[in-house]
Amino acid sequence: MVVVHCHASSSYLQDPHHTALHYLLRRAPPSPPIIYATSPQPLSSSSPSAASTRRTLLVSIATTSFSSLILSPPSKSATNTEFFDLPNSGGVKALDLRAGTGATPVDGDQVAIHYYGRLAAKQGWRFDSTYDHKDSTGEPIPFVFTLGSGKVISGIDSAVRSMQVGGTRRVIIPPSQGYQNTSQEPIPPNFFDRQRLFTTIFNPTRLGNGEGSTLGTLIFDIELISIRH
Repeated sequence: MVVVHCHASSSYLQDPHHTALHYLLRRAPPSPPIIYATSPQPLSSSSPSAASTRRTLLVSIATTSFSSLILSPPSKSATNTEFFDLPNSGGVKALDLRAGTGATPVDGDQVAIHYYGRLAAKQGWRFDSTYDHKDSTGEPIPFVFTLGSGKVISGIDSAVRSMQVGGTRRVIIPPSQGYQNTSQEPIPPNFFDRQRLFTTIFNPTRLGNGEGSTLGTLIFDIELISIRH
């Protein structure tokens, strides 16, 4: 039996200014909760049962337990209060934290977004955030790309394609819609974060153990800032 313990202080859970609101207010978000997995008996990392245990745990985290990673409830203006499947996205699940009121982009548009990216295989470890990328005045620099160009991971394209300017959306991106190589954007600017991200996703030993269906699962919070047609 595998037991998953999630730890968060009561004062933290009652704080109205957590993740999504921190984004909107340009404040540094708190660290995500740490998820510990414990097993009553040690397992060899190379044994089939150990690989099966890891796969079962990560699938559970990636598909049914993301409520433990949601640090802020959807705002009253959000159109959905539960994750839903984005049409024609290859399995990307979305939760609208704040509904936008502006235009919706189409392929070929240049879009600017802020994002906060986490890796499910590392217990929700934050590997990058545009809110940490500052210009000379201290303002966060948005990530700009051309929608449908194929330069960014497919899951982000799918998430942004149906958003409106001003909206904030949380998406769970399966490995098939995430990083397929180390040149796809967004790429963490920090070398050590980048190395940790890609060595986890493309770990040959764990891929050989059949864990490819969970290693690359990503969680992104995305705020659509602007569109240029």
